[in-house]
Amino acid sequence: MRGDDEQQNELFLYGTLEQRIPQDHPLRPVREMTDAALDAMSRRFDQMYAKSGRPSIAPEKLLRALLLQALYSIRSERMLVEQLEYNLLFRWFVGLAMGESAWNHAVFSKNRERLLAGDVAQEFFVCVVEQARALRLLSDEHFTVDGTLIEAWASHKSFRPKQDSDGKGTSSQGGFRGEKRRNDTHQSRTDPEAKLYRKGRGQESRLAYLGHVMMDNRHGLAVDTRLTEAHGRAEREAALEMAARLPGDRRRVTLGADKAYDTREFVAGLREWSVTPHVAQNDNGRRSRIDDRTTRHGGYRHSQRKRKLVEQVFGWMKTTAGLRKTKHRGRERVSWMFTFAAAAYNMVRIRNVMEATL
Repeated sequence: MRGDDEQQNELFLYGTLEQRIPQDHPLRPVREMTDAALDAMSRRFDQMYAKSGRPSIAPEKLLRALLLQALYSIRSERMLVEQLEYNLLFRWFVGLAMGESAWNHAVFSKNRERLLAGDVAQEFFVCVVEQARALRLLSDEHFTVDGTLIEAWASHKSFRPKQDSDGKGTSSQGGFRGEKRRNDTHQSRTDPEAKLYRKGRGQESRLAYLGHVMMDNRHGLAVDTRLTEAHGRAEREAALEMAARLPGDRRRVTLGADKAYDTREFVAGLREWSVTPHVAQNDNGRRSRIDDRTTRHGGYRHSQRKRKLVEQVFGWMKTTAGLRKTKHRGRERVSWMFTFAAAAYNMVRIRNVMEATL
């Protein structure tokens, strides 16, 4: 028997958002990890806000919303707020009641400086890493480091001579054919901190930053992040900084990396920190800094297989979290989003690993 197509609006709704979300929904474990991290950051939030005045939107709700933006590849904060108006799943995750109106998209812009000053993304990332350590998903001995290009929110036309203060010149007219452009003589008017850089031979130069991740080899979780200016030594310098912060017994720690890290300064720097360099040997005709003392061990070959997992971190952050081309200007803001996206990846990875072990 065919049912009637009745479309009468109900006057009363009975039930809660919690009842609407399936118990096996993949966002449930992510919500649990998020709440645990935000609870640990409660004191930091108290320090960021005044004791009196009009109550603001809870920073916990803002961060949950930004996490949804990364998880569901939402292009803009305006679209994110639109989703919060009618998407019950998003309302449940953020903590909005059914009858509560979503805030204006400008709230993110007004609160961004406060979240930047409080270094919230870094602390959130650390809390997620500590959850992974409590679940025994991390090792203290074997790691991998790598870097990736994060394209800046700036065009080539904005890359003009530094002395061209009035904006007039060949570059401002839209053409720069035959003009030599270098970072020491030119600067972007849109994002002055972005640098012209190319990742490798045969690739085009772009205004960009470099994002760096140190990954644990056991389950491919990010344990440290950096975002730096784009230049030829940035990857190795950032890797040495992260290596200096490695936990555990340094005499047993290994650090894997690709051929770009096979330089005298980098290998010597790791050995100075008592870290064993499991760097891929550079076979471009010059003598590699990694000899048989390292390559003869089976652990070296295992590190070379494991180090490729770091590409999954970068791939997820660029395709899902939207960091292939950043939507923010300035190194501080781009660094904040890069670290926050790494925390989001870790939560997805932890959920998948825990489900696979059940």
